[in-house]
Amino acid sequence: MANWLQKQWTGYSVWHLILLPLSMLFLCLAFIRKCLFKVGFLRRVKLPIPVIVIGNITVGGTGKTPLVIWLSNALRQAGFHPGIVSRGYGGEHQSPREVLADSMPEEVGDEPILIAKRTGRPIFVGVDRAQAGLALLKAHPEVDILISDDGLQHHHLERDIEIVVVDGQRKFGNALLLPAGPLREPVSRLNSVDAVVVTGSDKLAFLDHNIPSPIYPMELRGDRFASLMDANIEQTADFFKGRPLVAVAGIGNPNRFYQTLDGLDLVFERHSFPDHHMFTPQDLDSFLDKTILMTEKDAVKCAKFAKRNAKFDIWVLPVSAMIDADLTELILQKLAVRLAQK
Repeated sequence: MANWLQKQWTGYSVWHLILLPLSMLFLCLAFIRKCLFKVGFLRRVKLPIPVIVIGNITVGGTGKTPLVIWLSNALRQAGFHPGIVSRGYGGEHQSPREVLADSMPEEVGDEPILIAKRTGRPIFVGVDRAQAGLALLKAHPEVDILISDDGLQHHHLERDIEIVVVDGQRKFGNALLLPAGPLREPVSRLNSVDAVVVTGSDKLAFLDHNIPSPIYPMELRGDRFASLMDANIEQTADFFKGRPLVAVAGIGNPNRFYQTLDGLDLVFERHSFPDHHMFTPQDLDSFLDKTILMTEKDAVKCAKFAKRNAKFDIWVLPVSAMIDADLTELILQKLAVRLAQK
């Protein structure tokens, strides 16, 4: 269903005309809600430390998680002690909860566990990111800057810096708002953010959108696979050539993963699941005669049952964000201004 919707959102049809009134209603409700926060009718929570929100204006995967990991590491190198909050998609708990590297994905979500593993930084999840931030600061008073994974439209949490991630291939689809298109907010929202990060595309491709905010291209690179049974065992792509391979992806944009494997000259079957799919052994039973390649995000949900049952041959491709150092300088400059004002 999700893949079908993504295809519909790339063009126009008579169905889009029927859905346009709902899109206008969505826009009006979002605008009213934003205004209520602006005039103070709805309360914003201001934390005692700077807050950086990393979000998107479209539905589906854009590459926020690798950017959160990159930013957390960049801030640590600059001398900060960052903490992270997230919605925790699919998690069962509504109240704030700390995420550890061995937390259960069905309880806190898959991406927060991946972030915890890759950064080693404190991370809390919760429906209300402001409350999650307060809980994090109570548990970890050493944290001096907060990164919100997603939450661009979560105005309850006051923020100092906004960074929007855009999928460089899908861009803004048909540029219509939900449900007629993929947009949560109009493209003009990018005019008011501090930076736009574009995944998998040169920033020159966005010149026709007249976006005044600085634009930074981001590449996701990875060329060494780790065994899901033992992360210390690594192999290059050459190890898998000539083997029967199946690429399994339960992420927002599975084609990005497949294209990465294509770039490594691998020949494989493609099998996509819905974003945030909670894998079970039965999902992979039909691939027992093949080597399974998957993303880190999906591996989080397969690790426990795969390690209990050695019948699966699963390999994970970790990727890291590669971004111009100018983005780090921009963020540090803006943080210096914010901290000087406190």
